[in-house]
Amino acid sequence: MSDQDADTLNIVGVIPMAGLAKRLSNLKCSKEIYPVWFDRGADAGREPRAVCECLLGAMRSASIGKAYIILREDKWDIPAYLGSGAAINMELAYLMMERPYGTPYSADQAYPFVKNSLVAFGFPDMIFTQDDVFTKLQKQQQVTSADVVLGVFPADRPEKVDMVNLAEDGRVEQILIKPPQTDLTDTWGLALWTPRFSAFMHEFLLAHQETAAVAPELYVGDVVRAAMQSGLSVYGIRVSDQPFLDIGTWEDLRRAGSNL
Repeated sequence: MSDQDADTLNIVGVIPMAGLAKRLSNLKCSKEIYPVWFDRGADAGREPRAVCECLLGAMRSASIGKAYIILREDKWDIPAYLGSGAAINMELAYLMMERPYGTPYSADQAYPFVKNSLVAFGFPDMIFTQDDVFTKLQKQQQVTSADVVLGVFPADRPEKVDMVNLAEDGRVEQILIKPPQTDLTDTWGLALWTPRFSAFMHEFLLAHQETAAVAPELYVGDVVRAAMQSGLSVYGIRVSDQPFLDIGTWEDLRRAGSNL
């Protein structure tokens, strides 16, 4: 942690949008801006919106007004669509992914800009219905002073996600990466972390990149688990009683009610 208390730090969003979307090879645009139906209540209406607006809207609901989006080449339709963020009342900046070795590397691209901030992290291809998820993460971090707080959801397909086990006090006791079988019932989909974890991940990746090109793909859960083993405190809080929907496949796009 930095010398500042967490409750005095700015909160900045970090959103990785540098994926290849190999399972959606014929999609005519970046999956993060594909229009889908998602319902955020009667006031929000039911018109189709870009998938990533679910995450961005949740950040904005928690008064997170600035976010860094990490891109790769050939995904210029994302900044063309989102622009400066003015249309959603946010300030957006774009960074280029330089090390194509997994989502942690994309998130770490923002390190020089967020190393002294609280980071709100999420996946832009997720759909969930709650607006207050990041507010819950902030409150849990203030109560626990945790280095990382994970936003926990029920898991309907454990083999595709990181499964987590929470102690009664909310401390994360275990993270399993896409287990083929497990008795655990919860996964995580959002996170809030402090400068201490940002620094840990940055140093972890500097060491990992020496073999990253030939190593299995690295997941954020891998880094969080390594942080736990190094003594950083990781807590979770249930932010929904419904699973989130990841639109990473055509099947899941159809589940989202997309007009294909």
